[in-house]
Amino acid sequence: MSDITIRRATADDSKRLTRLVRTSGAYRGDYAAMVEGYQVGGPYIEHHPVFVAVDDGDDGRVLGFYALLVDDAELDLAFVADAAQGLGIGRLLMEHMTGQARVAGLGSVRVVAHPPAEEFYLRTGAVRTGTVPPAGRVHWERPELRYDVA
Repeated sequence: MSDITIRRATADDSKRLTRLVRTSGAYRGDYAAMVEGYQVGGPYIEHHPVFVAVDDGDDGRVLGFYALLVDDAELDLAFVADAAQGLGIGRLLMEHMTGQARVAGLGSVRVVAHPPAEEFYLRTGAVRTGTVPPAGRVHWERPELRYDVA
């Protein structure tokens, strides 16, 4: 793998980020309803801090991304491409996210996690604070976690 750059996403990244979400291996089977028809739209990207990890040596291939809702102090989206899992991309993104949260003056960042991702968040410094009950298209409890960034 070549060098990895984390940069601010632009509306032009919308299709690539949407594809990454919809094709995520973490959202198969019972979880598929979560990403069915999901879109990471240009207006969303322009309104929120969305950052992408790109492979500098592979035509800027998107390896992963995250979206931070500063007003809510919440990590809204975090995905790593299936082919890039286990390479440290997620850890780089979470380190970047906590740095951005600190710069924004946040003391902590809430995460409502996809259940299979809980261990990843715990390994990267989050602490579990509870669970979120099922609602809407989500028919299962989700772990609630927090990154302390202050």
